[in-house]
Amino acid sequence: MNFDSQETMPFQMSFCSHLPVETSGELSSAAATCSRGKRRSVGPPAHREAKTLRTVQQEGEATQTSGGSPSISVPLDRLQQPITASELTELLHYAALGRTCGVKQPSWCRLHHQKRVNAVNVVIVEGLTQSHFYKHYLTLRHLRTSYTTRVTFTPSPTDLASGIFSDEIPESDAPSQSHSGSSALHKALSSHPVITKFGTQRRGLTAYVLPQEEMIKKHYPVKGMPGFEEFVCTDGVDCVTDGSPLYGLDCEMCQTDRGNELARVSLVDSDGNCLLDDLVKPQNRILDYLTRFSGITAAMLRPITTTLRDVQVKLRQLLPSDAVLVGHSVNNDLMALKLIHQHVIDTSLLYRREFGQRFKLKVLADIVLQRQIQTEGNKGHNPTEDAVAALELAQYFIKTGPRQVVELHLEKLWRYKIVEESADCEPAPKPSLRFADKLQTLGRSVAYFGKRSHLALDLSNQQWHSSDKQVLASFSRRTKCSFLSVLQLSDHLKRCRAHQEQQHQRVRANLRDMCVVLAGPFPAGFSEREVRRLFHCCGSVRNIKMLTTTVRVQAEVEFELLEGAVLALKALNGLNMQGQSIKVKRPVYESMLDLDLTLDALMCDSLNTSRLYAVQLNPSMAEDLRVPARVNGRASDAECAGAASKVNGTRESQLSEETITETFGRFGSVESVVLPAKRPRHAYIKFESSADKHVALRFSEDLRKENYLVCPSLTPPHLPSWVGAVHTGSEAAEGEERTHGRTSSQEMDRRLGKLDRRLGKLFSSLPEGTLSVVVLLGDTSAHGCPGLCLMEVKRGE
Repeated sequence: MNFDSQETMPFQMSFCSHLPVETSGELSSAAATCSRGKRRSVGPPAHREAKTLRTVQQEGEATQTSGGSPSISVPLDRLQQPITASELTELLHYAALGRTCGVKQPSWCRLHHQKRVNAVNVVIVEGLTQSHFYKHYLTLRHLRTSYTTRVTFTPSPTDLASGIFSDEIPESDAPSQSHSGSSALHKALSSHPVITKFGTQRRGLTAYVLPQEEMIKKHYPVKGMPGFEEFVCTDGVDCVTDGSPLYGLDCEMCQTDRGNELARVSLVDSDGNCLLDDLVKPQNRILDYLTRFSGITAAMLRPITTTLRDVQVKLRQLLPSDAVLVGHSVNNDLMALKLIHQHVIDTSLLYRREFGQRFKLKVLADIVLQRQIQTEGNKGHNPTEDAVAALELAQYFIKTGPRQVVELHLEKLWRYKIVEESADCEPAPKPSLRFADKLQTLGRSVAYFGKRSHLALDLSNQQWHSSDKQVLASFSRRTKCSFLSVLQLSDHLKRCRAHQEQQHQRVRANLRDMCVVLAGPFPAGFSEREVRRLFHCCGSVRNIKMLTTTVRVQAEVEFELLEGAVLALKALNGLNMQGQSIKVKRPVYESMLDLDLTLDALMCDSLNTSRLYAVQLNPSMAEDLRVPARVNGRASDAECAGAASKVNGTRESQLSEETITETFGRFGSVESVVLPAKRPRHAYIKFESSADKHVALRFSEDLRKENYLVCPSLTPPHLPSWVGAVHTGSEAAEGEERTHGRTSSQEMDRRLGKLDRRLGKLFSSLPEGTLSVVVLLGDTSAHGCPGLCLMEVKRGE
């Protein structure tokens, strides 16, 4: 929670004013004098008033919602379990395809009226955790108010964006469909040179590394073969894996009196970053600079002193032992470098043609990558640009798979014309089961906006940008909304990742502060056990710290849930203990400056609008807390005397779902009840409408007479298990975090505020019926914090 606000709010001793609980001053005599056996029945006037209130408020809500609109919901018990990346894609598959395509409803949530979902938009935010969300809760106004479903997300080391596009739909859920021309297409594919060489299945990069026999056949420099005795060998491993890094390589040559010699070399890493771009002085006399191809002139080489040997040393230093070199006709580059490298992928041999012919790199870049290269005319080529193009062609081929590459570019690249034959042909192969491919088959467009990424997706559907601002601007400028769009944001937290652990510590401290109250003075000799039993009537107590002096006995009480502290302030402040009135108040920490705003925001949180918190009192304690009037915020001595003697009184009975439903069902339809697993004495009640919750709150005094204390729900339903997890760590560390990191916290507040506003504009631009998902990826380190997944279906204004 963010309590390091730039605005300082006056500290308020009591927060009862923030609870929308109305006390009925005109209770009927029947309700006030009802027998113990009938105490679960509200008197006729109160019952009629509750019904009237409920009807009026529900009619108001009904005008704001349209029947049959798509919506998403997660069962309350499932909300307290994190979801994985595969479970998220399970939802996206169903939202986009539905039962008509054989995709089943997700196992962990319910998407209602799926057929009315018009689009799917996913925003992936790297570097943000659930801790960031609750630390800067007030700042993230759009995220906390626009999304009614929120669930913890388990961080995944794999690329989520890639998984969304490439995860396959289960075969049993994706029946094959007959398409016009399928038999002719099958015939064309069966004899295609790419399919003949590599098959139809998508495989890892090792499937495309040239074997030694083919390298020898294609005149690559190979160790031990005649003519390559003076060549330098890189220090490579014998075998590479599908996870080995790819490096793009391209060289330019000049013609000398000894043939073609190296004049320029470029090397790029798997992200396209240039690692080496050097001009090289040929050893022999230059006859032709080949400027129209190489771009090299005499003036450029005149001051150069770099030799072939220098370049060989650099390459050996830059290339790791498991590197795979990628190039277009890369054998020519290795010959010019006089370099032997064991593991090579040649893009001229990936995109094969009949009879051994090869495509030019410029043609492949134009059709496959939809990018213009080698456009300088007589000025020659840019080897770095060519190296990046070859690298991306290889990455695209590996990620997409040979069959999809051929199908997507069969006509434009290979000039195949598919003509349906009348004669029966063998059955067509199954279409691809990958999510993106299935959508495109159905005529639904897909798009990716973000940093450079290696997605199994046609590059014409990818827009790469270097900053989040550019990503969002590019999305807003789109002329047509794609059915599936994925945005990946990553740069707004680059300078703050070193402070992740400090961030978690601050959130731990702030959450603890919100659950703490100070109480006292207690009668002399009052023990920790007696304090625990007294405050247990408001909720589960996590920790008691006695603050005993020579004069007074006081205590710091830490509840497990936020509601416990709120009820303690409301119910126990002013309670008479052996003739001595105790005070219950919040501790004064810097983190508490915005507590009133935070409680209001939590109360109005979309996840809490129809939820109520209730705790069952010990009957003897309930009798002492039934106070019809207070003077100056204190209970009268006559009505509260002897409370201390009853702290150790009758043990309260445990709640059950049946009794809760029976008690609160008279205020409205109870959708669900969540109880603690062990010894339940408090419960979260979810009504079908928020109107029912407000009716129950209006009759809180009646409920108190039935031994129940109630207040609006504050803790988001998915949070209790995570709150318990973050309440670890030393108090010393928490205390230190209260006084450090203010500057970085304010800077984060500013950045996250800007991010939230941009996401708000993006959400506003989405068409009605769009399933909008925002994923805070979380931290994958050993002690990292989980992420958060927020979901909402965009409705009309």
